[in-house]
Amino acid sequence: MIQSQTRRGLMLAAGAAALAGPSQASSASRAEPSLADLARAGGRFFGSAVGAGDSGVTASLGDATYRDLLKRECGMLVCENEMKWYVLRPDPTTFDFTRADRIADFARDNGLDLRGHTLLWHHPQWFPAWVETHDFGPQSATAAEAMLVDHIQRLAARYPQILSWDVVNETVDAETGELRETPLSRAMGQSVLDVAFHAAREAAPQAQLVYNDYMSWEAGHEKHRAGVLRLLEGFKARGVPIDALGVQSHIGSGNSDDSVGFDTAQEREWRAFMDEVTGMGLEVVITEFDVHDKNLPADIPTRDAAVADLARRYLDLMLSYPQTTGVVAWGMMDSHSWLQNNWPRADGLPKRPTPYDARGRAKPLRQAIADAFRAAPPRPAERPA
Repeated sequence: MIQSQTRRGLMLAAGAAALAGPSQASSASRAEPSLADLARAGGRFFGSAVGAGDSGVTASLGDATYRDLLKRECGMLVCENEMKWYVLRPDPTTFDFTRADRIADFARDNGLDLRGHTLLWHHPQWFPAWVETHDFGPQSATAAEAMLVDHIQRLAARYPQILSWDVVNETVDAETGELRETPLSRAMGQSVLDVAFHAAREAAPQAQLVYNDYMSWEAGHEKHRAGVLRLLEGFKARGVPIDALGVQSHIGSGNSDDSVGFDTAQEREWRAFMDEVTGMGLEVVITEFDVHDKNLPADIPTRDAAVADLARRYLDLMLSYPQTTGVVAWGMMDSHSWLQNNWPRADGLPKRPTPYDARGRAKPLRQAIADAFRAAPPRPAERPA
């Protein structure tokens, strides 16, 4: 539940921001340290996803206001979709790096680090169509492994500046906790996951290697959390070179058409999950942070206050772990959030899940992120071995 005092304060802040013109709101955020600077002071990083699509929410790189926010607030960028198989590989022999290169060039030109997302999205829905029907031949396991290793080597070689790779993404089925089956796993078994990490370590020996998934602290994620723990335990037992768990952190209203409520956090169970993960010697990265406001009231000050309050509670918990190395927002402006195109609000209103509104004005969520970084205990100077 939202504390009334906190809520009143955030509502006043939201109302003031809504009344301020763009220049007034922008100058207020410029007067403060950037989110990247606040994160860096505690030994962490802050960054954002950015898209190089042709239009709409995926075209944030083409928005001058968005680019300004990236340069002002972020220390690291991640391609939203541009390094995924279905964008990079229109057919078995072609790699199209055009869109990914645009983002990599922008990051380089502005002194920003780059994360890699993702070498293997091990989900049958998100491979290019040709993979489903691809003939791997009589030695299917060998051929599939060669394709996967070549893919990883090409990306790592083209983007050697990447400091952290989501090696495998979303291989645990959220409903059952079991591993998903894909054309690659049918060809070579679930060793596909181990092969991906070993190939990534060889191709990018200095990069942090991450397993990334959307298990969360909300009720309904119990099987998903248990399945991820089993996966990580197996990786560790088999000597798979994994450094960190990527916790996507799409919190708030559930990401489904029939979701109800907003704050269903199971904080005790989530701490137990985090304790298990960090107890394996793994780091944690918040990789896709946003706060889904689908089921909140239409009133903007009320909505923004609830989003900021939940975000602060979540980030305070996550940043209390020294193993949490940083936060990546899954978008900096509401107008370029993937949530605008998924699971619409019943009232049809645009969603407000990111730190800045559609006009580039800071919202209470931005303040909540800043305050969480300020309050977080600093991390050790050196990454644990």
